[in-house]
Amino acid sequence: HVQLVESGGGSVQSGGSLTLSCAISVKLETDNCVGWFRQGPGTERERVANHYTIGSRTFYHNSVKGRFTISRDNAKNMVYLQMNSLKTEDTAVYYCATQMGPHNYWGQGTQVTVS
Repeated sequence: HVQLVESGGGSVQSGGSLTLSCAISVKLETDNCVGWFRQGPGTERERVANHYTIGSRTFYHNSVKGRFTISRDNAKNMVYLQMNSLKTEDTAVYYCATQMGPHNYWGQGTQVTVS
């Protein structure tokens, strides 16, 4: 069964940085789209960033452009989210996700608190 486990969350001051990691329990293939989502307190889930196969294309929500970077290491079955210049509005539970075939898989989330 496909499992995703996020780590690297925590509490950080405004302007600080964090790197989130996502370990996937099965082989990550080049055609697997990966992404990060977040859900703040009392808010709906929001798509933060995606990494696509062709040309290593990326998507970033406007609110994180220039500050966040998504990356992947297929050999290690890892996905990362480098977060710089963090703002209080970035406070949320961050979820790693991937699409494999017709199925979507989600991690349990990791808390990021910016104060």
